[in-house]
Amino acid sequence: MTALTRLSLTDFRNYASLSLPLDGRHVCLFGANGAGKTNLLEAVSQLGPGRGLRSATLPEMMRKDAPGSWTVAATLDNDQKIGVALETGSGAKRNVRIDGASATASDLADLIRIVWLTPSMDGVFRGGASDRRRFLDRQVMAHIPTHGRAASRYEQAMRERNALLERGHVDPAWADAIEARMAEAGAEMAINRAHVLEALQVAIELRPDGHFPKADLTLEGDAEQAALQGDDFKSIFETLAETFRTTRRRDIAAGRTIDGPHRSDLVVIHRPTGAPARDASTGQQKALLIGLILASAGALRADGDGPAPLLLLDEAAAHLDPDRRAALYEELGALGGQAWLTGTERFLFEAFGDRAQRVRVEDGAARVED
Repeated sequence: MTALTRLSLTDFRNYASLSLPLDGRHVCLFGANGAGKTNLLEAVSQLGPGRGLRSATLPEMMRKDAPGSWTVAATLDNDQKIGVALETGSGAKRNVRIDGASATASDLADLIRIVWLTPSMDGVFRGGASDRRRFLDRQVMAHIPTHGRAASRYEQAMRERNALLERGHVDPAWADAIEARMAEAGAEMAINRAHVLEALQVAIELRPDGHFPKADLTLEGDAEQAALQGDDFKSIFETLAETFRTTRRRDIAAGRTIDGPHRSDLVVIHRPTGAPARDASTGQQKALLIGLILASAGALRADGDGPAPLLLLDEAAAHLDPDRRAALYEELGALGGQAWLTGTERFLFEAFGDRAQRVRVEDGAARVED
């Protein structure tokens, strides 16, 4: 199990100072809109890899009129103390500490893994391929923290290639070197995506039928399809490098890189109807999305190489009827990790019974009520 037994904030969003004692049960945050519930979830999300559930920059999370930094610290249920802070000076960066010693984000990822669902993700099926790629890559990073670094290397190399393409004349040797870096990072990304997609599908099959429908998943993208078919890294790398080399003339005309893992798409089928998720009703899409997040957490739970996940659900319960809320809480209880949920009213969490703590949030302050 992974659970926080204390969360402490300094100058984070609307919290000047907060020390919230917890007992390891699920955490239900309730209070008026704008009180700071989502800010607490965002603070917890900073303990994992990436930019957190709002994808905010480090300075954006600093409290208005704060002296120039913020900290998020937590105690885990094994008494380990972890924390991240905004370090200013020569550019903003995250400072990670574990039990008082300097550490890296990779070290932190060995201790805590986080999956979240926010209202901004509700349109993932109706949006473009980039929305679904971001959604998938967020799940991949929870399973494989180094995925974010591979994606960053790919994006950097692609920006360099695009700069060459825009000139209208490409030096072959220079382009070969850049494209080799793109192909290396792209092959890693494709294999990571395929691996996690397969784990998600297994976890979907193990979930109960009922209120949150199951999905059938696949990936559109040549590199990902090759990875799903069992091709190794060398083969995918060589195919990507050849693709980039042979499409240079076309890409010069377009002024950008057209093919590659940056154009891949996650395809989701609503299994009860057999229809693409984009064609499902709003209610079906919401239930399907919750089911995918539960499956992602379940896949992490089934992975014996790491801790059970923390699950952050922002305003998820408010849009569910009582039966669906009860079903959600039952699944959360079976996952084995700690879930953090937000809602405007305390009654939304009644079906949890004594399995959760209730925390009232008011204008940058929070107190445990039971």
